[in-house]
Amino acid sequence: MEQQRCHWPGDDPIMVRYHDEEWGTPVHDDRALFEFLVLEGAQAGLSWRTILRKRDAYRRAFDNFEPVKVATFDETTIQALLADAGIVRNRLKIRGAVSNAHQFLAIQREFGSFDSYIWGFTGGQTLRRGEPFTLEDIPATTPESDAMANDLNRRRFTFAGSTICYAFMQAVGIVNDHVTGCIRGGSLVG
Repeated sequence: MEQQRCHWPGDDPIMVRYHDEEWGTPVHDDRALFEFLVLEGAQAGLSWRTILRKRDAYRRAFDNFEPVKVATFDETTIQALLADAGIVRNRLKIRGAVSNAHQFLAIQREFGSFDSYIWGFTGGQTLRRGEPFTLEDIPATTPESDAMANDLNRRRFTFAGSTICYAFMQAVGIVNDHVTGCIRGGSLVG
């Protein structure tokens, strides 16, 4: 019998692999958290499938998402990124990623790590809704994503609205939105 999973990956191998190996898995590595922040911002208005297909190009273009390196990107680097067909060539999103790297580093200095800061919005725990749980039960935003977005925006982050923050929370396991019966539903904790 075939294992069941959330329906959103469909039968696309890249989406299935992402669902089965990453989505909802608690992430506590600052570099990986920065990667997801940049990718979620790049995804705004596009499909996640599009971003996953460009992920390797993003890793190359953004120095493997090392925030210290991204924070040094100058106008020449930004212009080169705007010419890179491997990534989403949106001026606001690229400049936003560079600006967000500066804010990310400021949070690391203030809290010791971005991980400590970002997981603080849920008290360091993965949030999970009650059972049964279906795709229709998944919200676009929550009070926690609203609070995260408000604080990130106060800190001058861009592409950090509540909907993007909630998608980020799902991606990095701050919330577990795997549906009832999914092979990964109950296996993920912060």
